[in-house]
Amino acid sequence: MSTGTSDRMRGDGGGEPQPESVRKLHDIALGIERVGLISLRAPVLSAIVLAVLTIAAVFGVERIKVDDSLSQLFRSDSAEYKQFQEVTRRFPSSEFDVLVVVEGKTLLERDSLEKLRDLVTDLQLIEGTRGIISLFSARQPPEGGRLPAPLFPEELPQGAEYEKLKERVLTNEIIRGKLLAEDGTLALIVLALDPAIVQTKGLADTVREIRKTMAEDLAGTELTAQLSGVPVMQLEIRTAVERDRLIYNAFGFSAGCLIAILFFRRVSFMIIAAAPPLLAILLALGVLGWLDFRLNMFLNVMTPLIMVISFSDSMQLTFAARDRLIAGENKYDAFRNAVLVVGPACVLTHGTAGISFIALQFSDSDLIRTFGEAGLVATVIALFAVLSLVPLLGVLLVRKEATFAAQIKGADTGVDWLRRFCRWVAVRMVSRPGLYSLISVLAVGGLAFIYASLEPRYRLADQVPDKRQAVAASSRLDVKLTGANPIDVLVEFPKGASLYALETLATIAAVHAVVEKQAGVGNVWSLESLRRWLAEKVGKADVETLKQYVDLLPEYLTRRFISAEQDAVVVAGRIPDIDASQLLPVVETLDKTLGAVRAAHPGYRISVTGLSAIAARNSANMIGKLNRGLTIEIVFVAAFIGLAFRSFVVMFASILPGIFPVVLAGTLLWMMGQGLQFASVVALTVSFGLGLSATIHFLNRLRLEDKPGADPGVGVERATILVGPALILTSVVLACGLAVTVFSDLPSLRLFGWLSAFAMLAALTADLLILRPTAMFLTSLARRIGGEPLPSQAAE
Repeated sequence: MSTGTSDRMRGDGGGEPQPESVRKLHDIALGIERVGLISLRAPVLSAIVLAVLTIAAVFGVERIKVDDSLSQLFRSDSAEYKQFQEVTRRFPSSEFDVLVVVEGKTLLERDSLEKLRDLVTDLQLIEGTRGIISLFSARQPPEGGRLPAPLFPEELPQGAEYEKLKERVLTNEIIRGKLLAEDGTLALIVLALDPAIVQTKGLADTVREIRKTMAEDLAGTELTAQLSGVPVMQLEIRTAVERDRLIYNAFGFSAGCLIAILFFRRVSFMIIAAAPPLLAILLALGVLGWLDFRLNMFLNVMTPLIMVISFSDSMQLTFAARDRLIAGENKYDAFRNAVLVVGPACVLTHGTAGISFIALQFSDSDLIRTFGEAGLVATVIALFAVLSLVPLLGVLLVRKEATFAAQIKGADTGVDWLRRFCRWVAVRMVSRPGLYSLISVLAVGGLAFIYASLEPRYRLADQVPDKRQAVAASSRLDVKLTGANPIDVLVEFPKGASLYALETLATIAAVHAVVEKQAGVGNVWSLESLRRWLAEKVGKADVETLKQYVDLLPEYLTRRFISAEQDAVVVAGRIPDIDASQLLPVVETLDKTLGAVRAAHPGYRISVTGLSAIAARNSANMIGKLNRGLTIEIVFVAAFIGLAFRSFVVMFASILPGIFPVVLAGTLLWMMGQGLQFASVVALTVSFGLGLSATIHFLNRLRLEDKPGADPGVGVERATILVGPALILTSVVLACGLAVTVFSDLPSLRLFGWLSAFAMLAALTADLLILRPTAMFLTSLARRIGGEPLPSQAAE
């Protein structure tokens, strides 16, 4: 059996089927593959249309913008998110605050403090800033009815008087533990930016000027300064996304050209194989730009994904046409037959990838749903680009077919070696199909058990570049000042209630007390902070005095806690950036404790909000829904493939190799001590659809090679030898294309990339070691029971 198969590999175009077999393939793709024949009939007109579309796509790419919002994962139509948006609109402090973190053991030494005060003064003069809060904002108790003097005098004292000043600073309840660490080694400066600057390209100039000012003013000291806060994180995300796009495009272009030239050893065939995926990337990104999609941490990986989706099929079509040319066909017949034979499998592979993206529509996150929509659009474009461009470029670039065939025959060392390897694998897999199928079931079942134990994980830091300043600065705030991430309690008044009504003030005081006593929450600020200070330092905290001091504060400061309409306030706290599973008990306990305040003050609406609270409440549920969506997708895709092939054998044969890469990748996450993050579950969802490409191409070839009444092992072995080399090479290259994301500054993209690459290689392993014996076993079983037609008979 093996020898006979090997002998037929040479001289007949790789054993390509005759026209009657080609007819059988049409049904599985509804004839969609015939789109590729249009460019063969009118190559010049097709080339003109392609040029026009390419020009339009270039303009579309220029329209693509970056979505750098930190809340993009949780953006939805839910009441909770709408409330968060409303709080952000009415109390826009955290969205526009740059956090300047200054640290050093000499922070409170006189010379360092002078330098730090110069820095605070200079920061206020930078264009685009509108206010600043620092330890120099603190005031002394008022004397004689006069306005309170600054805590730091204009001329800093020396000697014993300076030591007394340090003691007053370290014990000042307004700044201690909020703007100054308990040990006096870290200071927080909150620099409020103009909202108009944050939303424009001017943010980069402003942040650059802030960094320059820090470096100049703190020169000669032992102090270090870093930036964090939402605007800085947004800028770092924006920079990382734009940088990554350049890297991925360059690497995708280089990888595609390199493998094509190594594989085909002809520049013309390199262009035929590599150009369609690259043009598919351009066309897809152009359409996304015209449709006003915005680049984000997931859409940024669309370039390597399009490469993955289209490159495998482009290689299969080119390889098939190359075999036809070697067999002696002219270029028109060679590419026509390649489209008719391989094209249906290309349609199905893109179809399964499209189903993977459709599965993401089950997510509650607008970001992930948008990623799914963009992926579906890109998949459709990639399909038509590959089917049309491969034959078009083939007839335009291939010259002297007879000379080419004569040169290649007998000199295909690399391809021959891969075919021998594929034959070696196939012979062993079909020798004991029942045993290998049983081992496959047990292995997948064991891996699935481990996969089911994975817990959802989410941290804000995973969405922000971790090789830049923002994450490092936030981590220092976590250590020294209880955290950098805001958590807010919104207090909305009953209609007609005044801000200074006694019950309103009592409600704010009660909420403030609950928040500051909550374990895990610190740095609590509200109107109650000012009232307490007045009670302790001024000796009175009546309504008139409180109102007088509120009116003295600048508007940018009061808007942090009091709405412009004075019908709501915020009690603001800070929490460390910990996993959502650890944060959720804090949020739930806080909300439960606030129940007593709600009962004591009916009519006042009290809500725990903020991005941290939304993440804690929703991340586990959203990841769980995505994971369940993956399960639904696996069942649906298997049914889709079985329906396309009109065969229960094909449907069941595709399940194990489809599940294997998902559960193996999940097991790897478990071994590394990681759980399921948004990036990992999306990677597994997409990888499942993409990984089935090898399965579909093999089943499509098996459909041709399996003959009624013949040994099914012959068909399995022959199909493996014919499609195996292209599958192996493309899988390796595509895994490398996805793995390039490890160079990203975004942790979520790095996780997405390497996990997808691993899943692609696992899918290749499953295709070689699981699909072959399973298909052989199920085919033999179907023959014995006589109730299931063979793949080769299903379309007759």
